[in-house]
Amino acid sequence: MSNGQGVSIVRPPADALAAQGPVRWAVSQLQEALTARRVPVRLCDRTEDAGSEDLCVLVAGRESAAEVLGAAGVSIPDVPEAVGLVPGEAGGRPVLLACGSDVRGLVYAVTELTDRVIHAGEPLSELAISKPIVEQPANPIRSIARLFTSDVEDRAWFHDRAFWQRYLSMLVAQRFNRFSLTLGLGYNFPRNVRDAYFYFPYPFLLSVPGYDVRAAGLSDAERDRNLDTLRFVSDEAAARGLHFQLALWTHACEWVDSPEANYTIEGLTSETHAPYCRDALRGLLKACPGVAGVTFRIHGESGVPEGSYGFWKTVFEGIAQCGRRVEIDMHAKGMDWEMIDVALGTGMPVNLSPKYWAEHMGLPYHQASIRELELPRKSEGFMALSGGSRRFLRYGYGDLLREDRRFGVLYRIWPGTQRLLLWGDPAMAAGYGRYAHLCGCLGMELCEPLTFKGRMGSGLAGGREGYADASLRPSGGDYEKYLYTYRLTGRLLYNPDAGPETWRRFLRKRYGAAAASVEEALANASRILPLMTTAHHPSASNNTYWPEVYTNMPIVDEARPHPYRDTPSPRLFGQVSALDPELFSRIDDFAEELAAGDRSARYSPLDVAAWLRGFAQAAADQLKKAEGQIGDRNDPEFRRVAVDVAIQSGLGHFFAEKLRAGVFYAVYRRSGDVSALQEAVSSYRRARGAWAGLAEGAKRAYVSDLTFGLVAHLRGHWADRLPAMDEDIQDMEKLLQEAKGGGTSGEMGRTVAALEGQKLEAEVEHTPPVSFRRGEPVAIALTVRSKNAITARLRYRRVNQAEAYVVADMAARGGRFEATVPGDYTDSPYPLQYWFELRDGGAWPWPGFNAELSNQPYFVVRQARS
Repeated sequence: MSNGQGVSIVRPPADALAAQGPVRWAVSQLQEALTARRVPVRLCDRTEDAGSEDLCVLVAGRESAAEVLGAAGVSIPDVPEAVGLVPGEAGGRPVLLACGSDVRGLVYAVTELTDRVIHAGEPLSELAISKPIVEQPANPIRSIARLFTSDVEDRAWFHDRAFWQRYLSMLVAQRFNRFSLTLGLGYNFPRNVRDAYFYFPYPFLLSVPGYDVRAAGLSDAERDRNLDTLRFVSDEAAARGLHFQLALWTHACEWVDSPEANYTIEGLTSETHAPYCRDALRGLLKACPGVAGVTFRIHGESGVPEGSYGFWKTVFEGIAQCGRRVEIDMHAKGMDWEMIDVALGTGMPVNLSPKYWAEHMGLPYHQASIRELELPRKSEGFMALSGGSRRFLRYGYGDLLREDRRFGVLYRIWPGTQRLLLWGDPAMAAGYGRYAHLCGCLGMELCEPLTFKGRMGSGLAGGREGYADASLRPSGGDYEKYLYTYRLTGRLLYNPDAGPETWRRFLRKRYGAAAASVEEALANASRILPLMTTAHHPSASNNTYWPEVYTNMPIVDEARPHPYRDTPSPRLFGQVSALDPELFSRIDDFAEELAAGDRSARYSPLDVAAWLRGFAQAAADQLKKAEGQIGDRNDPEFRRVAVDVAIQSGLGHFFAEKLRAGVFYAVYRRSGDVSALQEAVSSYRRARGAWAGLAEGAKRAYVSDLTFGLVAHLRGHWADRLPAMDEDIQDMEKLLQEAKGGGTSGEMGRTVAALEGQKLEAEVEHTPPVSFRRGEPVAIALTVRSKNAITARLRYRRVNQAEAYVVADMAARGGRFEATVPGDYTDSPYPLQYWFELRDGGAWPWPGFNAELSNQPYFVVRQARS
């Protein structure tokens, strides 16, 4: 509440940017926020009309504010979406200039002021900015995807116009510049379809002249209402300056083995399929002018055989004929250069969108390598490309990052890892902000939390949130639980170096004296599952692996039931590959290294266990601290955080102990050392205890059947997973009983235990080359200061995940090590990446990770521009 002083908002009528609709919307948001805080507001055309005692906010584009900027000695970068908040003078009085390089930049300047007013203890003091603030985006695209996948769970929010207005406004306030409404991703393939609503989207949205095509059972009135809603949402997005992307993931019009499908498509033949899709797409774009881009799944899971270039050329004509510029975004799996040329042939802007970390969320850097399972092999049929010669594009960027590419690349984080639980780590979000534009890529799209809720016909009445305790359900909609996630992701994709006040004012508003402890608790908890996703990955498919509610994979007996088929044989816990096998070793490989006495420089499962244990304990400690600081422990806002932090902390302890159990068991199998088997059993029991504890805590908060699919490993509750763990522990205990009286020297067990907590004791310095010229050698040098004798190897590769690393011993000259990447190797269209393997008796990766695991653990050098 103000002390009589008001705010005058000046928007000069002659300013072309300030007159734009999205800027007017942003000003209205600021006006409403000030009014809600009981601050008097005046809207003025000139600074001379502002109240004499008012704080004067001048909303203007860069050109019309040149005099104010010049007097303040500030310049706004000549790049899209740059923001300036600059104290200065105009019309003989002090003003706060809210300025932008373009419409979005100006919108962000004004919404930043709105955010400060909403969360400030004293709003006017938050607007008294004394030093200029100038920002520009690190990533040109910052997108959120929301999926309609369940007729039961999603239809209500889809048609809720008040929801859309709140939700889209929130996205813009957090500096997302793109929203993707995603349809047709309810299944991986049109087989066993139950809930087909919007699966093949066109007949659910419009009638196409010349075709008698319809979704059987859908009324014309409902179809027309769907189109009206789509038009409304896309127009509302455009009114806020938000790019609206319509994602159409399925073009199959027939379902295979689907007797229970609630809708089927009538009136199409193989001859009319492609022309109908073309004309439907053109009609859709004309009916919804707010749609700025369309995303397509091209590979076989779309229902169209891979290599069907003619089909897609016909479909893309619908975009070329719509009469305006519309972006084509193609999901990268199965993509080849001929298909890219088909899209480029439309003359429209083209982006490809590979998965960031398979169908999950890993650490912020990009995989240093892909799993062996993703390397090319012979394949035919529907998936001839994605399962064959282009297999390396299934779960990463593959060979797309050529320096001469004529298309954009946008990464997509899929919802396999964090589907339900609240997460938010500023360090990790900033990491995504720094590495989403690797090698000139455009940025990142996040599939929002709850994306796959109710997928594959598993939707249940009662809401998407999954809470058994109704008091935990956010009053304004399921997305409100994740407001902190949206804030960190959007703001730090825009500016990874943004100051902490960006998110701390939000935390103070909600948690008061407990804000700092909540921040640390949630940050530590949020590192656990991305680390586990990166380091130990039994399946790259989200349909199989759900680490939040993990289905146990046996350590001992492969015959025990489990769903993991996308993993090396024998399909046991110790054989599971990392999603980045260049930097992380699997359990069995690590045990082989120990037996041979020759360690690799990869991070071991024990290293991962130590990180997990540390993050889990820090999260629990900070949560306990927050519980003593919060004003009301029964407040739903706090309870939602506390429940999810406690679960993730428990998951950290579980996975840490299970990894240790796996290591000691693998050591026992190779050495016969019974003490190692004893430690394996003890660790596994502790893992089981951690899981039982988190499951008990979750009972009070979450329903007993959380449905993200129909099969058992995609639904249920944490408590359901305990029997499989018990069976595996019993198998291990049986082995221990049989082994007692055998070898018990304990040597190998002690060797393993001694490795825990070891670190490289050396000071290392390296300056990467600024760039290199294609076909010329690249000299790499490293300086190491250590009391131990050190050797070094350079591991390098083109930034092409289809290729293997080259390993070169580095020549030592005192404490300086040197190696050269040959010119014939650099003679390619790709940048270079590399890291170092240091040995001093142990073996270590460098540069490795920082304490938060939020950095890029290798170097990338791009080619010099000619």
